[in-house]
Amino acid sequence: MNIDWAALGQVFGVSLAVTVGMVGVFTLGIVGTSRKAAPEQGGTAAVPSGTASGGSALARTGAYACFAVCAAVVAYGIYLIVA
Repeated sequence: MNIDWAALGQVFGVSLAVTVGMVGVFTLGIVGTSRKAAPEQGGTAAVPSGTASGGSALARTGAYACFAVCAAVVAYGIYLIVA
């Protein structure tokens, strides 16, 4: 039995890097969807126009993009396994 240790090391390294990267991207998606449009303290402080709602919309759009990247990586992994 002959094991190609270099190839095994490459597979391990790439798997580790992609796993850590996907956890990071998924975490960014979770953080992006947890953003609130208005302050939670119930105060009557004036919120400048375009800052809270625009930032929230941008965060939500970025979160959806992160989730789309995660779904694409999962789909590509399934494609590699099945094909």
